[in-house]
Amino acid sequence: MNDSERRLALGNFLRDLRSSVSPLDVGLLPGNRRRTRGLRREEVAGIANIGLSWYTRLEQGRDIRPSVGVLESLASALKLTPNERRHLFLLAGESLPPQSTIIEEKISPSIQDMLNELNPNPAYVIGKKWGFFSLE
Repeated sequence: MNDSERRLALGNFLRDLRSSVSPLDVGLLPGNRRRTRGLRREEVAGIANIGLSWYTRLEQGRDIRPSVGVLESLASALKLTPNERRHLFLLAGESLPPQSTIIEEKISPSIQDMLNELNPNPAYVIGKKWGFFSLE
């Protein structure tokens, strides 16, 4: 497969994925005036935090090269399975980075007590890797 064919295959793959994800799957309201099945381009671009025109060119098979970060954002936005993610990277001509494992950190009881005392004032705790904790 030459470079042009690979870019067209990537665009087709992204279109197919986009049409298979419902707005409800990503937390959007479906709306009653949808002409297309699945997500709109602007919805995918917004969820993946990339520009609409850039995403459109990517779907059209234009000569652009998405970074690993953009591919990861698209994989996350489109809720890809590991095999779909692998195929996305293959079509984009990128090596598949290792899946990062998320280590869940726990809030110590003393920090939780402090947060409880701060109520009703807003507060949050940031973990070692700058991740937010979810508070039950």
